[in-house]
Amino acid sequence: MADDRPPADLRRSRLDETAERTVRRVRHRGGQAGKIRARQWEITLVISVQSGLAAAIAALLADSLLGQGSHVFAPAAAVGTIATAIGQRARRTFELLAGVALGIIIGDTLRFLLGSGPWQTGVVVALAIAAALLVAGKGGPLVGQAGGTAVLIATLAPMERGLELPRIFDALVGGAVGLVVVALLLPVNPMRVLDRAAAPIFTIVCEQLAELAQALRDRDGARTLGVLERLRGTDDDLGRLHDALSGAEEVVTIAPVRWHRRQQYHRYARSAAHLERLLLDSRAMARWSTTALQYDEPIPAELPEAMRRLGQAVVVMRTECRVGDDPRCTRQLVEQCAELAGRASESGVHSFGESLVTGLRTAASDLLRAAGCEPVDANRIVRRAAGAGEAEIHPPVRRELHRTRPTRAARARRRAHLAARSRNENRAGLPARERPAR
Repeated sequence: MADDRPPADLRRSRLDETAERTVRRVRHRGGQAGKIRARQWEITLVISVQSGLAAAIAALLADSLLGQGSHVFAPAAAVGTIATAIGQRARRTFELLAGVALGIIIGDTLRFLLGSGPWQTGVVVALAIAAALLVAGKGGPLVGQAGGTAVLIATLAPMERGLELPRIFDALVGGAVGLVVVALLLPVNPMRVLDRAAAPIFTIVCEQLAELAQALRDRDGARTLGVLERLRGTDDDLGRLHDALSGAEEVVTIAPVRWHRRQQYHRYARSAAHLERLLLDSRAMARWSTTALQYDEPIPAELPEAMRRLGQAVVVMRTECRVGDDPRCTRQLVEQCAELAGRASESGVHSFGESLVTGLRTAASDLLRAAGCEPVDANRIVRRAAGAGEAEIHPPVRRELHRTRPTRAARARRRAHLAARSRNENRAGLPARERPAR
């Protein structure tokens, strides 16, 4: 019976390719992680200093307002407000206070009804956590503080009276101090945070578009597949960008010294949304490129060149937007990309090649929107440039319309008709002013 198993060399080559791709992916992610750590040192230092300052101020205020004692929760609440809820500090502070209040209410009520003891503590904590989850819908400061406060009330309240009021004041002091430190004393620069968070995405899009263009020139399907895998590994970068957007929005909302950055932040937020779409467009183009090469479809020379121009436009767009210039060079490169895509479409592509052309036009439009163009203007610029490229390959047929001059016989018939009409009017005796105009 014939052996249907693939030969050993083929199995070994596939294993080697898989191992090589895995090694490249691990090296790439390791390099990216090192760059990310290097970029985040500043924000890490700022948050550390904010947390230390908030803890010191919260402890000092708790001792001054509530008297000498073990006010541990005030600095803990201040640090938790700053360090564990970057981008959502105001909302998390209210959740923290709500969790403390919920834990106190449930703990005191059940302790009054059930008494104190090990099993009563378990019941109190279970019901406090269940109530917090029903209120919040998910885990977070509200759930944690409700459970922690319920534990304290159930275990320490029988031995030490009056825990409820200090606990509430500690939460108020800690949360308020955390917000004051973030908003007034040491607010971060939101635009610098956003720029550092977006830098890895700009870098990978530029690098992988250039790599994809070269792989299409060489008709190397393995390289296009590697580009696709690297573009798919950017979810962590997108998550960090979203966190940075949330944190920057919080800063420009609650920090008076950063209010002048609001308009700039909103522009950056719109650009970041289109940058994410551009990344998704690049993934789609890498997938279509891989499939087109697998099906041995023709790849016109204009396609990789258009992709290279798109990568250059991403680099130029970031530079122009950072300095606040008019993105004129970005528009020029995008127009060149769309024109090359139009020429490639008319040069002869098959189904996946046509999808690749569509992806280039979509990415070009998204890049223009990221640079500040309105959607209608961006689509119009791309459509006009692509149409110009198509016309270079297949010029449209121009029809010249000539007026047909009447022949001599037709003119003679017209004169005879007018003369007969005039005679009929004279015979009818109509005055000239009542005769119908001719």
